Amino acid sequence: MRENDWTRVLGWPGYKVGRAEIDEPAKRLKPWVRRKRGNKRLICSGCGELVSAIAEIYEREVRDLPWSECRTTVVVELYRLRCPRCGVKAERVPLLPSKAPFSKRFEDAVGLACESAAARRVALQFGLSTNTVRAIDLRYLQRWSESRRKPALRNMGVDEIHLGKKQKFITVVSNLDAGESLWFGQGLKKDTLDDFFEKRLSPFQHNAVQAACVDMWDPFRQSIEQWLPKCRIIYDKFHIMQHANAAVDEVRRAEFFRKGGAARTVVRGKRWLLLSRWVNLSTQKKRQLNALFALNRRVMKAYLLKESLDRLWNYTYEGSMLRYLKSWIDQLRWQRLKPMEKLADMLLNHLEGILNYCRTKVRMGVVEAVNGNIKALLRHGRGYRNLNYLLLKAQRLAATRTEFVAFQKAA
Repeated sequence: MRENDWTRVLGWPGYKVGRAEIDEPAKRLKPWVRRKRGNKRLICSGCGELVSAIAEIYEREVRDLPWSECRTTVVVELYRLRCPRCGVKAERVPLLPSKAPFSKRFEDAVGLACESAAARRVALQFGLSTNTVRAIDLRYLQRWSESRRKPALRNMGVDEIHLGKKQKFITVVSNLDAGESLWFGQGLKKDTLDDFFEKRLSPFQHNAVQAACVDMWDPFRQSIEQWLPKCRIIYDKFHIMQHANAAVDEVRRAEFFRKGGAARTVVRGKRWLLLSRWVNLSTQKKRQLNALFALNRRVMKAYLLKESLDRLWNYTYEGSMLRYLKSWIDQLRWQRLKPMEKLADMLLNHLEGILNYCRTKVRMGVVEAVNGNIKALLRHGRGYRNLNYLLLKAQRLAATRTEFVAFQKAA
């Protein structure tokens, strides 16, 4: 095989293959690569300036993409430069983005493989250790994050995710318009969210945020009111309905212990039926609930109140939403349902955040969708110790799905 043929197969711009060795029994290929005669653009790896003074010539072995069945190791001839600013520094080579013994296109191949397979499976495929695959994937995601154009932050969501007994809870800040997570913070305190606003957002971005979809955790509200003067706090519908489900479950437990005999056996085992929406139940499940409602009026009233509360977010005008909420609270009179009365008091205490949904429409389901993607990554990877790595994986997952949907629409 001629020298120029090796260079064409290599495909490195500005470099040529001087010689190559093939170990047929071991199926290994080792080409020696050096700069072409016209490629004299030497850049300092420290400051990025052009440098002409060469201090030393050395060789570096890096693993490249396999050629057919041969595992390829490329020996590259590189320069150490005498930079006026940095002193003696190695030259910057785009094909070798890090100090690790791998080429850029090899790391890109490993990173793409990690998007659809676990790190252990990719390690077996490329003959690497699992920790090496994760390190390569992290560098691949960091380069992708630095090169892409990040969407503007107008509507944000703040929620928490439980990672386990050791790491416990993390605070998740997401971009509702882009449908991706922006930042992870350890803990649920006010200082946690303050750190995001202080170090990650500029004063211009503080004024640009229009709405924030949060749960009813008070430290999140205090931090947003302090750092985002023009932002409207909107309480998430999912968490409000979660409180409503908890109230229905409390009524069920109270009735279970109050009733006796055959009535208690009817109440037993109906928890998940009471927590489900009526429209999502099958005909058989609806019959079971109707049998329960025929024997226990309090459970029926609590369930109907929970179902009717869901219609609160169908209103587009602030006055109509407020009128419907007042009528819903009026239905609690003489019902003797203490858990539902506590729910009504909580809604009145957070009334402004509920009515803000009519003033500024946000996609509330995006917060739970982002959290669902993060939990899927945690299950797929069996946990992550590096929160930055988990954040980049979540952003890459959201971006690739968005690109796929855009491609489908264009097609």
